[in-house]
Amino acid sequence: MKITVGDYEFLATFEDNSSAREFQALLAQGPVTVSMEDYGGFEKVGALGTTLTRNDTHITTQPGDVILYQGNQITIYYGTNTWSFTRLARIDDPTDLKQKLGNGSVFVTFSLE
Repeated sequence: MKITVGDYEFLATFEDNSSAREFQALLAQGPVTVSMEDYGGFEKVGALGTTLTRNDTHITTQPGDVILYQGNQITIYYGTNTWSFTRLARIDDPTDLKQKLGNGSVFVTFSLE
């Protein structure tokens, strides 16, 4: 998967679960752009515009995790948090992720490579 934020492009590897497969099928129909904002000092979050099946497990997120939250929100973690989440993907190289995601509201485009 490719994630585009401003001038930055990140490659991410999908998780092996039904939620990630649904997200991949959604992206096969075309790119999805989400308005995302900082939350809690550790993530960007935005409404996905649809609901995906949840496969929540109790995890501690790492920078670069792409998480489905409550079935209808997508988050990109640049910090850590422990909760019941569904991991959709992981950014292959999360170096300087917080800086690259920028401050405040940003548009993030998710697409297939």
